[in-house]
Amino acid sequence: MKLKFALAGMALVCSVAVHAECVYPKAPDSIPDGKSASEQEMVAAMTAFKQYNTDVNTYLSCLDQETTSKVSEAGGSAGQIVQIKALQSKKHNAAVEELQVKAAAFNEQVRLFKSKKG
Repeated sequence: MKLKFALAGMALVCSVAVHAECVYPKAPDSIPDGKSASEQEMVAAMTAFKQYNTDVNTYLSCLDQETTSKVSEAGGSAGQIVQIKALQSKKHNAAVEELQVKAAAFNEQVRLFKSKKG
């Protein structure tokens, strides 16, 4: 009996998640200075960036599902479909661009960190 309630609860949560807006991923708050950061700080930052990368990929997947859903709901309205796809594309590109900029900045600090050890 408890299993039925648990499964029903999970189904409810999943159905709500499908209809919810995709949540834009939050980038790590800061990037340690590679010249002065400890190894522990760099490892913590690396962990945060790996999670951020995962969050961005989850967001992009959500956007794909959201786009499909919105296009389906739009019916055959070509103009509305073009608008939906354009907006979703802007959201996608913004997330990817921010990830690339933040990752490049972090990688630069990693290079500086490694150069002080060598």
